[in-house]
Amino acid sequence: MTQGWNAQDIPDQSGRTAVVTGANSGIGLVTARELARRGARVVLACRSEARGRAAEERIRGEVPDAQVEFRPLDLADLASVRDFAAKLPYERIDLLINNAGVMALPFGRTADGFERQFGVNHLGHFALTGLLLPRLRAAGAARVVSVSSGMHALSNIDIRDLNSERRYRRWIAYGRSKSANLLFIHELARRLRAAGSDVVAAAAHPGYAATNLQTQAVRMEGRRRAERIVELGNRIMAQPAEAGALPTLFAATAPGVRPDSFTGPSLMMWRGSPATSWRAGWTLNDVAGERLWSASERLTGIAYEAV
Repeated sequence: MTQGWNAQDIPDQSGRTAVVTGANSGIGLVTARELARRGARVVLACRSEARGRAAEERIRGEVPDAQVEFRPLDLADLASVRDFAAKLPYERIDLLINNAGVMALPFGRTADGFERQFGVNHLGHFALTGLLLPRLRAAGAARVVSVSSGMHALSNIDIRDLNSERRYRRWIAYGRSKSANLLFIHELARRLRAAGSDVVAAAAHPGYAATNLQTQAVRMEGRRRAERIVELGNRIMAQPAEAGALPTLFAATAPGVRPDSFTGPSLMMWRGSPATSWRAGWTLNDVAGERLWSASERLTGIAYEAV
């Protein structure tokens, strides 16, 4: 069904409003551009105003009639998440693409004291989705797509140590945050189904795509040699961001996408056309999903309405 699916297969998105987090570069930028190319009004939700404005101008340069706008959003600060949602002027949101993320960073904390990878990759998006959910439900057949990773297989979440305070291992913490993304979608899909909602919650992953995500950590640490090695690996082995964005675009726009599905590249979870992807069994555990949900509501102070 997905064989050969590409950006040209995206259905017309005219009249629809999309919010894409981390839309200033990489997969997020491509996702936002292609949705705008198909007629959607796209909100570029980015932490950096300079990079967000530059992405806005770049998309307009490539898609002259694009309806795009930058709005500031820092997922590492729940006050920023609330401010973003409060100031967003649209009564209906058709697509929410939870794309932004950090990977394998040195230990750090968000503005609210959470371990940075768990706080940005999961809690920030959990809060944002909850705040925008009434507008997603108002749109009818809206979709929420969270971008996870094949690296979720590194580790299940530890509900007793969500902030990795007992022992911090950067790749394990990253894997846990990506498992949290999938558990969140699993529980959100279950709750939406129980509420009789038409909103579809799905997940995707890009495989190995050449973006600046891989160089974040080594650049922060000033490890120039390691940064050059990572950049070389991206050039030799990774697929371009345009290909990496296809699973997200498929999950967001293709007809018949199932709730709680996980879409990734077809070839060994690395590259290729969008296809149903393998996921660890722990990301489909109802009890774990409910526990993570309850903990996330407590940590963020945001309770979902009518779900």
